[in-house]
Amino acid sequence: MKPIKPIENFIKRQSISLPLMSAMFPILYIGAEIGLLASGVVAAGTYIASNTSIKQYQLSSDSKQLGMTRSEYKSIRVQIKEGKEKIKVLQSQYYKVRSISSFKQLMDMVKIANKIMLIVQQNPRKFYLAEPFFYSHLDSAIELTEKYSLLVGQPIKDMEMRIALQETRDMLRSLQHVMEADLKRVLSTDVEQLRMELDYARLSVDQHHARTLNEQKQIEFKGDLDNDQQSDKK
Repeated sequence: MKPIKPIENFIKRQSISLPLMSAMFPILYIGAEIGLLASGVVAAGTYIASNTSIKQYQLSSDSKQLGMTRSEYKSIRVQIKEGKEKIKVLQSQYYKVRSISSFKQLMDMVKIANKIMLIVQQNPRKFYLAEPFFYSHLDSAIELTEKYSLLVGQPIKDMEMRIALQETRDMLRSLQHVMEADLKRVLSTDVEQLRMELDYARLSVDQHHARTLNEQKQIEFKGDLDNDQQSDKK
């Protein structure tokens, strides 16, 4: 199954809709003589109609390729879009954590989240392997990071505050491990497929070596047989 490529789909839509709009404007303005404003409005409408129609066709084509219904595929696309916005919120906390170790941890979490997002975007069926990430873990990462940023920004650092900060750091560390498990889960089918391909490749190589060895033995046997025949003739 080919990966879904939203950017490629977008470029295809624009490569059809933009030239169509560009061609329609002079035809309407010069040929139909309906006026500058009316020509612009109709040309823009042509672009919107063309872009929408192609997008709907691509949506149907992609959902069919994935073996999903249109509503199912559209729902996953909404989750991906919302997930990207949540990752931006997480990134906005970069310079609020005030600690190199916390900054690095947050960067690692964002990297994991982006990898999961990219994998699901290219293969939406993997969304079902990452549902906890979309519905729970990403939200928890934002909530905990915002809480940590709030606590670390307070001027008072008494024992109670220090304990709360340490507990939040521990929870963030645990959540990072959970998100790593999410990533491994969405990659699991790819790893299994890779193992199968490697096993097939090894089998093919072994069979090739066996055929080559067998051919060499046949050549050697034939050579010995020819030598024996020549000796008998002498």
